Amino acid sequence: MIDFLNTYHHLFNVFLIGSGYALSQWVVMRAGVFSVATAGLASIGAYAAAILTMRLGWHYLASLVAASVLGAAVGLLLSWPLARLRGVFQAIATLAFVQVVMALALYSDNLTGGAMGLNAIPNLVGTVETLVSLLLVVYLMMAIGATRLGRAFEAIRQNEAVASSLGVSVNFHQALAFAISGAIAGLFGGLEAFQSFTLFPATFGFPAVIAALSYVVLGGRRSVAGPIVGAAILLALPEFSRPLADYRMALYGAILMLVIAFMPRGIVDTGLLALRRRRIARSSPAEARE
Repeated sequence: MIDFLNTYHHLFNVFLIGSGYALSQWVVMRAGVFSVATAGLASIGAYAAAILTMRLGWHYLASLVAASVLGAAVGLLLSWPLARLRGVFQAIATLAFVQVVMALALYSDNLTGGAMGLNAIPNLVGTVETLVSLLLVVYLMMAIGATRLGRAFEAIRQNEAVASSLGVSVNFHQALAFAISGAIAGLFGGLEAFQSFTLFPATFGFPAVIAALSYVVLGGRRSVAGPIVGAAILLALPEFSRPLADYRMALYGAILMLVIAFMPRGIVDTGLLALRRRRIARSSPAEARE
């Protein structure tokens, strides 16, 4: 048992971080925004937390709070120009944002270490802190879903025109979703910085964009559990497909294509819908007899 925990301890930490990024991606998609800015916002949070602790001597908790606040502020600023865009144009604009952040990290040698990376970051965060952070974020997302804010997000996601006719401010709620997404991404970016010992600009490049988006698409875009299950499957898959290591990316693509084709709601949301329909089917005959 101890050998098992030692073997997969790092993988579990990666899963916790990936779940945080997945929820950051999920919350903007929940509000009807096709954004892929999570990687860029996480990069900002990671570098901010590491620099504040290493060069200014901040306590790591203060650095994590600052990273989260900075991520929220950048997300809020990013929402302003994106309010004029919709659909694929939002995705292209946010992908450009990720590339800009990566370029700034690459060429700011004095601040970020440039291509050589920011090295010797102290390992100040462990599994407990990361797990507590994820549980707090999950609780927050579930609480939001049960409030008027969550219902507004859902209305915007389904139909912006109808939501506007009901008095829901689309721009305000999407800006708020960006701020929440940025706060989550900044927090988990900081957590990753304090676990990885080093940061490189490419760490938060295009593969990170695809990963965060894949977690949500695979798991589901409606339930909070969807992105977490998606992250668990895609992060555990390499451990079960080592004989197919050379074809791992093709395997990822095949799984996503099958899910999109046969379970467009995602694995978790499709399962929940099937259970709901079965429950309704069982209760209907009883209601008919009454």
